[in-house]
Amino acid sequence: MSQRDYYEILGLQKNASEQEIKKAYRRLAMKYHPDRNSGDAESETKFKEVKEAYEVLSDSQKRAAYDQFGHAGLGGAGGGGFGGFGGQQGGGTGGFNFGDIFEDIFGEAFSGGRRGGGRSAAQPGADLRYVLNITLEEAVHGTTTKIHVPTYESCTDCGGSGAKKGTKPEICTDCHGTGQIQLQQGFFTVQQTCPTCRGAGQRIKDPCTSCQGSGRKRTEKTLSVKIPAGVDTGDRIRLAGEGEAGLHGGQSGDLYVEVHVKEHDVFKRDSNDLYCDVPISFKMATLGGEFEVPTLDGRVKLKIPAGTQTHKLFRMRGKGVRSVRSRTTGDLLCRAIVETPINLSKEQKAALESFDANLQNDGVDHSPQANSWFGRVRRFFEDMKS
Repeated sequence: MSQRDYYEILGLQKNASEQEIKKAYRRLAMKYHPDRNSGDAESETKFKEVKEAYEVLSDSQKRAAYDQFGHAGLGGAGGGGFGGFGGQQGGGTGGFNFGDIFEDIFGEAFSGGRRGGGRSAAQPGADLRYVLNITLEEAVHGTTTKIHVPTYESCTDCGGSGAKKGTKPEICTDCHGTGQIQLQQGFFTVQQTCPTCRGAGQRIKDPCTSCQGSGRKRTEKTLSVKIPAGVDTGDRIRLAGEGEAGLHGGQSGDLYVEVHVKEHDVFKRDSNDLYCDVPISFKMATLGGEFEVPTLDGRVKLKIPAGTQTHKLFRMRGKGVRSVRSRTTGDLLCRAIVETPINLSKEQKAALESFDANLQNDGVDHSPQANSWFGRVRRFFEDMKS
């Protein structure tokens, strides 16, 4: 065997750690392995060098002797004295485990996340989502309602085991209860789900006739759900253990009731505030007055001041929604919408014309917003000309 420096063969410095030596060996062993380089004599020679260098440097006593005396310190065991290529014929791997290399590169993904230990046949049930439509009033004040949920429940006849009453599942003899089998493909060792038990790790020779061996049955259950006051669209209520039953006695999943608040005829909700449009007449907007508006607690009077413009907001504090997460309560905001009269008679139109002429000629500014807007428009065109 070659008398090249072992550190040089592995591409390492003399102060390399054990972990660095191991990683260098795995990388080079995979690169030059004969199974990947069939018929390549140079690769086979390099593989043997890598193997020899690793066997020396991975042993603390041999490494210490090599560091002090070089190849002479190994007592002539260097050129294959430690097994060289494992002392095997025909290019064997000498105990080299390619499963270790892949586990080092890919982690638990290569072994399916099951390093050692068996696999339990019990599997947890799935979580369920249920969309519950409620009214705004129910969302604001809270309510209790019943829902009907299609789901799987544990089979009462077999207790969820899947086996006929009086019997029990047996450990799968092919995978020995792990749910996984190993296949050798060249120098690869691959794990896959056991086809006999389909990953359950056990076999049911005499299945329950009620659930056909699954351990659960399709059903529809009725649940009572308490909706707290203040919920809004998108809020979720978790009902622990009310999801699908697990397989083979596994834990049940959870049920998540997702709230959806239906649109309201009068109010729109924004967080904890409520909004509503209040149509008022031209006369009321001009002269002022009182207007009766609805709230979720009943009717209240809203005072409209004289000269109210359309889209003016009136805030009624504490008439909104009380938050489900705190003690704060939102407000009700009423937006005034000045309604333009329609279907006027000739007399009404004449009266309106006379009224408008009177406004134009009395020397008082009755339309401050219009005058301000026309002034801005005039300046805009003047700037365009300059």
